[in-house]
Amino acid sequence: MENFSSIECFVRSAEVGSFAEAARRLSLTPAAVGKSVAKLEAKLGVRLFQRSTRKLTLTEAGQRFLGEVSASLNTIQNAVANLASAEGSPAGTLKVSVGTVFGCLYVVPLLGEFLRRYPAITPDWHFDNRQVDLIGQGFDAAIGGGFDLPQGVVARKLAPAHRVLVASPQWLEAHEGITHPDDLHDCDGILIRSPQTGRIRSWPLSHRSQEQSPLRMKVRMTLSDSEAACRAASQGLGVALVSMPFALPHLRSGALQRVLPEWYVEDGNISIYYSGHKLLPGKTRAFVDFIIEQFAEQQWARHFSAV
Repeated sequence: MENFSSIECFVRSAEVGSFAEAARRLSLTPAAVGKSVAKLEAKLGVRLFQRSTRKLTLTEAGQRFLGEVSASLNTIQNAVANLASAEGSPAGTLKVSVGTVFGCLYVVPLLGEFLRRYPAITPDWHFDNRQVDLIGQGFDAAIGGGFDLPQGVVARKLAPAHRVLVASPQWLEAHEGITHPDDLHDCDGILIRSPQTGRIRSWPLSHRSQEQSPLRMKVRMTLSDSEAACRAASQGLGVALVSMPFALPHLRSGALQRVLPEWYVEDGNISIYYSGHKLLPGKTRAFVDFIIEQFAEQQWARHFSAV
């Protein structure tokens, strides 16, 4: 059991590059984690880390050892968690990452039903519009769109990630005759800056007939949040290109209307991401299945579609 604890300390330290961060996740002291890894190195007769004041770096032997033991460690820990779940219901802390506004609009409202079904699960939900390192940062699952799919992570599609052009009814009344993307060249654009790259992305528009056209508008302002863009557009300040889930409440209230409703941006899918291990913890499997079920029941894929 001591060897297992030492291996866990090694794997978590390698994942995060720090004894201190590994200690925080394992509810130990940094000194205890460092001592445990040192004992493992002494038993193996090899150095696993190159240590510096700033970070830990795996040696060649450490990299090889990590590749051999990390999957087995996760499998054993998941088996233990699932055995405990089999005796009752899925339990434990469920660490999930989801976008701030999307989470508040579409995931938090499901929380009550989820906890009624699984009262032994404690949500630890992080609201952030940036992609997280699912495995390295210890998340059980993440919900979002347009994410890179790292090795060891799988994605299940929840809904299409379409973007649509929106403006206030007053703006549309003052700008009649917009029938094609070319008519937007001289219009004020409310553009979104990527929180990941800080850049304004150039989007091609797609017609329902599959015709393609570039989107060009004057840059009136740039914002880093789709909800803020919707609120700016509702004041008649220009045309915003926003994700359909953010636009939907404003479209339903009448505060915004679609501009060129036959046109939209195809931006992949909104998905739920989780570890690709065959043996998932019961809490993670319960959450993934619950989210997929609820999105299907509430037909969010149809509502989020711009077609």
